[in-house]
Amino acid sequence: MQVNVHQAKTQLSAPLQRVAAGEEITIARAGVPIARLVAVESRPAVRPLGIDRGRFEVPEDFDAPLPDEVLAGFYGGELPKVTGKRQGRRQGR
Repeated sequence: MQVNVHQAKTQLSAPLQRVAAGEEITIARAGVPIARLVAVESRPAVRPLGIDRGRFEVPEDFDAPLPDEVLAGFYGGELPKVTGKRQGRRQGR
């Protein structure tokens, strides 16, 4: 199918629907083809499982408490004073 530039500008959704259905649309100016609308081929990304197997090992102590100097960095240089209450929990629960 061929459409002129004005028709393509004012009624783009109709040609796009035809392109999505598999048709190829040629856009022409004064009857001379200048562009072609074609559907984009969608290729599913193939991501095989285990592609990075063996490149990283989780250390045994990955969940160990952080050293005080690292923790202090999260609190602006000073560690917070911890009382006997658990912080961050509401009373009565």
